[in-house]
Amino acid sequence: MKQVVQNYKSGELAVLDVPVPGCKPGGVLVRSAYSLISTGTELMKVSEAGMSMLGKARSRPDQVAKVMQSVATNGVPATYRKVMGKLDSYTPLGYSLCGVVEQVGTGIDDVKVGDLVACAGNEHALHAELNWVPKNLYVPVPHGLAPRHAAFGTVGSIAMQGVRQGEPQLGEVALVVGLGLIGQLVVQLLTASGVRVVGADPDPVRCELAERLGAAACGDPASAAVEAAVTELTGGHGVDQVYLAAGGGSNQPVELAARLCRDRGRVVDIGKCRLDLPWNAYYEKELDVRFSRSYGPGRYDPEYELEGRDYPIGYVRWTERRNLACFLDLVARGRVDVEPLVSHIADFDDAVETYQRLKDGELKAVAVLFRYPEQAVEGEAKAPAVAVPAVNVRSSGEVPAPARLANASVRLAFVGAGNYATSMLLPHLTGRDGVELSTVVTTTALSAANAKRKFGFAEATTDLDAVLGDKSIDAVFVVTRHSSHAELTQRALRAGKAVFVEKPLALTEDDLAGVLAAVEESGNDRLQVGFNRRFAPLLTEAKKRFGARTGPASLRYLVNAGRLQHGSWYLQQGTEGSRFAGEGGHFIDTASWLLGADPVSVYAVAASGNDDLQVVLRYPDGSTATISYVTTGAAGFPKETLDLVADGKVLRLDDFVRASLFVDGGVGPKKWVSSRLPKARDKGQNAELAAFIKAVRTGGPMPVPLESLVATTAATLAVQAGLAGGAPVTLERAR
Repeated sequence: MKQVVQNYKSGELAVLDVPVPGCKPGGVLVRSAYSLISTGTELMKVSEAGMSMLGKARSRPDQVAKVMQSVATNGVPATYRKVMGKLDSYTPLGYSLCGVVEQVGTGIDDVKVGDLVACAGNEHALHAELNWVPKNLYVPVPHGLAPRHAAFGTVGSIAMQGVRQGEPQLGEVALVVGLGLIGQLVVQLLTASGVRVVGADPDPVRCELAERLGAAACGDPASAAVEAAVTELTGGHGVDQVYLAAGGGSNQPVELAARLCRDRGRVVDIGKCRLDLPWNAYYEKELDVRFSRSYGPGRYDPEYELEGRDYPIGYVRWTERRNLACFLDLVARGRVDVEPLVSHIADFDDAVETYQRLKDGELKAVAVLFRYPEQAVEGEAKAPAVAVPAVNVRSSGEVPAPARLANASVRLAFVGAGNYATSMLLPHLTGRDGVELSTVVTTTALSAANAKRKFGFAEATTDLDAVLGDKSIDAVFVVTRHSSHAELTQRALRAGKAVFVEKPLALTEDDLAGVLAAVEESGNDRLQVGFNRRFAPLLTEAKKRFGARTGPASLRYLVNAGRLQHGSWYLQQGTEGSRFAGEGGHFIDTASWLLGADPVSVYAVAASGNDDLQVVLRYPDGSTATISYVTTGAAGFPKETLDLVADGKVLRLDDFVRASLFVDGGVGPKKWVSSRLPKARDKGQNAELAAFIKAVRTGGPMPVPLESLVATTAATLAVQAGLAGGAPVTLERAR
């Protein structure tokens, strides 16, 4: 299928061939009929992409701050790869469309194949021939409403949420600053609510259009006409509300709002304009400044938008989905007229030319629609004891033959191509001798296309079954969200593939048991979990210098994990597990590798009110490891520090950039310090991948024994059981 994309680094716009998105549970696959260009938001994004790197940085200081924090945590090279990877990727455009349901996912019962729906979301209602849209981001189109009018649903919801934030009352007077697409819709919604409206915009054509659509008067904000109209309509008191629907770097809108608003009036920011509030003016009138967040309640909440969890109507009357339905109803009943806003309808194939004409100013428009070719629907429509599962591999004729010719390339498939895969794994595999990147599989079409372009995959698809059935593929990398790891690993093992799965292997004991059942039933134990720290060159050298132990050891591991940004999928603990369940295996595996054994018990204590944990592991020879996993530390402090103490020796690791060893004995203490700081924090991904590829090519043992992977996963799961039980958890080895 085709999709409109932009490269944010170069500014290139393209209509790209990408895989058809999969139809996941909880949503529908929609074939687009019309999609709407947001001449404000989208053109701002297009313009930013054409800026220099300095210009981009100045336009997004929030992103610059994130980059600087990443440099402090991960180092310059890793941050550079991550940032350049994001910039030099195709990003989607669009967020408002109307189309026909082509396939219905499980759990959906309010629409059927062939129904017309309006869709929202800058990840789901894209300028693309097909989109997967979750339940709370689509609504059925009222009977008789034209598809091109229904395509206004999302921008209509944005305008409606802004109006709701202003709480207009019958008979009030409002000022709308900025009469672009959103401003024109705000004018009509206010008029339909019994509010008299004055509009302000330097474009006389837009002013005339707003007056035709119900505004009492409009004019250039720099002229006296707007102030005169406000004085006449309000008796000199000033307007009750001001809606800022303008963009750009001028501070004129907020200054105009202060001058023309009545005492204790309301100012609502809908657009993205400069907000240097003149303190005296806003203070003296005690103005109420409000912000309108996109389409309404539910926006940016992944449980609402992606998981379909609605808010009770008794507590949240107008969610983003209800706003979307309400706006379409108003258009269907003729209370809002969007037809006069349509300045141009372009064929979807002419998308790049259309954007260029808009950017250059050749095409002056309030609203532009893409029209898609008509196509037939292709429907397919007490402290517990946790058992460490025993590892059994059944010998049968179905066991895959792992060994390959020494000079044969290992053909790899990636399931998932998110930030970690594209910044920490694929750069080490691209161009590696003896490795062929065969296929990348994602549920989002554009991410697969990006990975194919950047890393040289032969194919990109959303069809996992086809990949698992391809006998030429030797190994599958599972780099998806945590909740899917166990299931995808089982499927790949049963398909006879060697599997590299990012941590965690499993989020529950049942998931872990399922993986081991797949190993036993298939006879395929070719599995590696992405516990990369044991492969870090600095740590492996330090362990070698430490040497063999004669007595038990004490290990302390401080993980300064830091706070997560709001909206991170790591916070979806109901589906993705706790932070420690997702990440803790790294640190348990590192401790067990350094101590040369698997733990026999786990004791965990949590701090009150946050995600901070203290985890104590006990080992067969009496050694202990304490992992302090904290989220409340200073962001500038190193993420990982480790001390190993035994036999008169202390090994110290400072965040994979420096290691030291102190040894008592002889005429005095001896000390070793890593000779120089590495160019970057090398946490072992490259060495781990090399070991995995070698094992797949030669048929030799996997880099980490399966028993160790299982023991680490069981210990990680036992942390949650220990927190619930408040006592040490014994890890009982199954027989």
